[in-house]
Amino acid sequence: MTPRAVTKSADNVPYAGLSPERVLAVAEQLGLHPDGRLFALNSYENRVYRVGCEDAQACVLKFYRAGRWSDAQILEEHSFAAELEAADLPVVAPLALHDATLHHCDGFRVAAFPLRPGSAPDLDAPGTLELLGRTLARLHARGAMRAFRSRPALRGEVLGERARRTVLDSPQLPEDCAQRYEAISGQLVDAILRRWEQCEPVRAIRLHGDCHLGNILWQDRGPLFVDLDDCQSGPAIQDLWMFLSGSGDEQRRQWSLLLEGYEQFAAFDYNELGLIEALRATRMLNHTAWIAARWSDPAFPRAFPEFAEPSYWQRHVNDLQEQVDAVDNPPILLG
Repeated sequence: MTPRAVTKSADNVPYAGLSPERVLAVAEQLGLHPDGRLFALNSYENRVYRVGCEDAQACVLKFYRAGRWSDAQILEEHSFAAELEAADLPVVAPLALHDATLHHCDGFRVAAFPLRPGSAPDLDAPGTLELLGRTLARLHARGAMRAFRSRPALRGEVLGERARRTVLDSPQLPEDCAQRYEAISGQLVDAILRRWEQCEPVRAIRLHGDCHLGNILWQDRGPLFVDLDDCQSGPAIQDLWMFLSGSGDEQRRQWSLLLEGYEQFAAFDYNELGLIEALRATRMLNHTAWIAARWSDPAFPRAFPEFAEPSYWQRHVNDLQEQVDAVDNPPILLG
């Protein structure tokens, strides 16, 4: 397989001017009194740094990627996090510095967050899934109280078609794979939309939106949810299905424990179980489109070198083909 000709992106090299000195200068502008200690955290979409502060606990600075969210959408993310935190939900909300949570500094949009300790969750540990279920039910109960005004909703072209077009337009898609990708991804998008139609009506509530293990810190009291960058409106199952993995029996066991905790604080619409494989398919399409759209950012070729290999595209298209059947004929029935 040979990649198509690469054209220079107009968005050249994002964050090119974000040197350590500049990060510390922004921290100083915000009144954080940095002590010179700086550590880049694992983040690709945005740039995130742990900053040491004089006579205070270290904090986290998040530099938002230009052009992704509007100020209104970012502020709604911050408002949602603050609302959850005020309701005693374990969520990390941004710091209000100079009476604001979003700051424009040196051409960047920046937010500061308190640094919170924690470890990776162990889903096999006794009580973990039940506690996750209880906590997410409380979060969803709060999320259902009102609607987002600016944040996106999980519906329409967000369910795969936009991602599919991004990949088809990408020079990274090899020419001799493009026709097969176009056909199979089209079948998968059709299957996703059919499944949503079959599950309608689906209740949309405010969600974390990207509730995978990397966005959860485990503390003595249980889970702490971080990074609401992808908060959105959608069905409750969107925040639950990513905790299910392994064989059908393993997923049924995991779901039983998760639901046991969840239903202590909120009712669950079992109709949403039919969306699990459609949501998994949507994530598969979106992940590849995300890398393709960000390929001009030097951080992405470093983090995803396999994306430039023919084997990646062979494997991806084969996975999409298998997922078409999974969406139409879910391999397991949870409940």
